[in-house]
Amino acid sequence: MERREEAALHRMATIALHISPSCQQQQASTLVLPSSSSLLQLSSCSASETPPPPRRSNKYEQLHGSVSRELPAWTQPLLPSGPPFEDILYEKAEGEGIAKITINRPERRNAFRPLTVMELKRAFDFARDDPEVGVIIFTGKGTEAFCSGGDQAVRGKHGYVGSDNIGRLNILDVQVQIRRLPKPVIAMVAGYAVGGGHVLHMVCDITIAADNAVFGQTGPKVGSFDAGFGCSMMARLIGQKRAREMWFLARFYSAQEAINMGLVNTVVPLEKLEEETVIWCREMLRNSPMAIRLLKSALNAAEDGHAGLQELAGNATLLFYGSEEAIEGKTAYLEGRLPDFSKFPRLP
Repeated sequence: MERREEAALHRMATIALHISPSCQQQQASTLVLPSSSSLLQLSSCSASETPPPPRRSNKYEQLHGSVSRELPAWTQPLLPSGPPFEDILYEKAEGEGIAKITINRPERRNAFRPLTVMELKRAFDFARDDPEVGVIIFTGKGTEAFCSGGDQAVRGKHGYVGSDNIGRLNILDVQVQIRRLPKPVIAMVAGYAVGGGHVLHMVCDITIAADNAVFGQTGPKVGSFDAGFGCSMMARLIGQKRAREMWFLARFYSAQEAINMGLVNTVVPLEKLEEETVIWCREMLRNSPMAIRLLKSALNAAEDGHAGLQELAGNATLLFYGSEEAIEGKTAYLEGRLPDFSKFPRLP
């Protein structure tokens, strides 16, 4: 027994010498001791080493640099059409291409009702059609909840019932709208993102979570489920086993558990949530909008079937329309002549 322990300690010490070459001066006094004290001596030697100098930034990083961490001034622009919003806020950052859409029902933990959903659809359309907007933040009012899903107080036999007494599940339209929107949508999550609110954060392109965020599906506990993006997106993000666990058990998960399973992109202190989200927005705004547009549709196309391919193809057509080759075809048609495509290379 003692010989096996001595051999194991010897192997561990040898490995430690490779990891910490500066300890090799103590080799004779350390390796010959078949006890835990020798390993502790090696560990203390390694810990006392001078830490390496910070990595120098490369040319790429020096060129692009960092973005401002200052919070923007938010303003509520005049709405292009329709009545004023009741359940949401629509804001834009002054002098920047950032829009922010906020579910404004904190007294209901930002649960949505039909009016909320209709206003969300209008707001996302405004952001899509605004050429000044390049990225959209989606969040909930306050720090207690991003969104807690559908408001069960207005749920009826045919969905969530609005003032017209018609039941609807129109939150599904918003999910598709976010996926097809050609600009990045970032979920800024504080507090609860559960039930239908959890699905909303998953369909966003990026999720930045505060350290107080809570994630989970509640459907099976309230006689509901989302067999669309709520299942398919979750399985893509965290795998089949964890997705089944989340749905079948209807447990809640902390922000740290969420990032460990790949459900969110990063976790920051609550007081830094908006600052970090704006930084990500500003970094995206520095990049090519057409490249991001095509990348989003390409990433979605792998999962969205023919609808995803249609979106990708439409964006490719948009890009092609601006080329000299496409302009030659249109111009020749309008001038009543044969197009001359011979001047364009047939690339391999």
